[in-house]
Amino acid sequence: MNRTSSVVVAVVASTFFVGFGGGVVFPILPNLEQVLGISPFFVGLILSANRFTRLLANAPAGSLVDRVGTRAPLIAGLFVEAVATAGYVVAFNAPLPEAWFVGARVLWGLGSALVFATAYTIAADVSDEGSRGTSMGVVRGGITLGFPAGLVLGGVLSDLYGVTVAFVVAAAFALLASVIAYALVPETHVSEQRSAVRPWELDTAVPTLTVGFVNFALYFAYLGALFSTLVLFVDLIDVSVWGYGPQGMSGLLMAVTVLAASGFMLGGGRLSDVRSSRLPTLLVFLAVSFAGFVLLAASNSLALLVVACVCIGAGQGGTSGPLMALLGDLTPDARMGRAMGTNNVLGDLGGALGPLVTLPLIRTVGFAPIYVACAFVPLVAGLVLVAGVYARTGRINPSTEHLADD
Repeated sequence: MNRTSSVVVAVVASTFFVGFGGGVVFPILPNLEQVLGISPFFVGLILSANRFTRLLANAPAGSLVDRVGTRAPLIAGLFVEAVATAGYVVAFNAPLPEAWFVGARVLWGLGSALVFATAYTIAADVSDEGSRGTSMGVVRGGITLGFPAGLVLGGVLSDLYGVTVAFVVAAAFALLASVIAYALVPETHVSEQRSAVRPWELDTAVPTLTVGFVNFALYFAYLGALFSTLVLFVDLIDVSVWGYGPQGMSGLLMAVTVLAASGFMLGGGRLSDVRSSRLPTLLVFLAVSFAGFVLLAASNSLALLVVACVCIGAGQGGTSGPLMALLGDLTPDARMGRAMGTNNVLGDLGGALGPLVTLPLIRTVGFAPIYVACAFVPLVAGLVLVAGVYARTGRINPSTEHLADD
């Protein structure tokens, strides 16, 4: 196994288990209104708190990577996420659970800002334009592979044993993730200009803002809208299998979505490497995402709902590897941490706005109009992507060799 492969595998192994804590919340937290009497506004705030936190933390996390390297921030971020997951247990059994849940989600946001900034920077550091799509897809897929397990874990364990057990198990896995990182992940990012990096510095280059807008759009529709409303939609159309209620069913469906995303993350990144071009792969998968949301709006059966979730997951996953690789292709190594941090800021803005916008509107206009509107979000993102790449390179469909030369 060469160095690139061994480092990527180490990152995947260290981030896999922390995904349980990220996934376990989605079958449970959207239902807090029914379980604890928390208002829809506060449910949306709880779901979005980690992303609003990352809006502030992503830029310092990216700058920190360019200043001190990747290993220490990665280990610290995974440990903080473990503590945050344990905080859900306290929140569910404490007075003023709203405050405790928000606090735990804020802490999770701080940890995940460090994890995301470091993981993608490591992949960019150890790869080149001929392998970067594959490396980014593998790392992104590895980060999210624990997520579907957490979705099933959260839905099934909460149905069978209660939410406290689900959160305790997720916290234990998150703690294991930090131990794995300490043992296996090496340092990859050394900058000669560390003292010149300012903590709040964003990267405002055209490639970073273009990729960041696409990330914003996808996260708004995928995590912000779909994941925060699916448990309510499943309850409305009354689909079930194996006797699971809305929480268990939504957990299984989200797991299907994320598994599809993880698989296509690997395939999308590899395809963009083989074709020596990122844009065609990205545009195809953005169109797949559009089709998935159209099908979701029309879903009235379990079969159609599964197909819609697979398409949405495939569209999201298929864009991830090529999109991060495109950012790596167009960004100098010395700015990679800040570029990743800025990209994460915009993605988290989309993910944070999604629940705040969609949960209240669904009560007013219903699910179908919201899902149809979300279908057009990736199409707009595709137009912005083509325009941004053309503005930077002067080409509609530049090859990865031209991107490297530029």
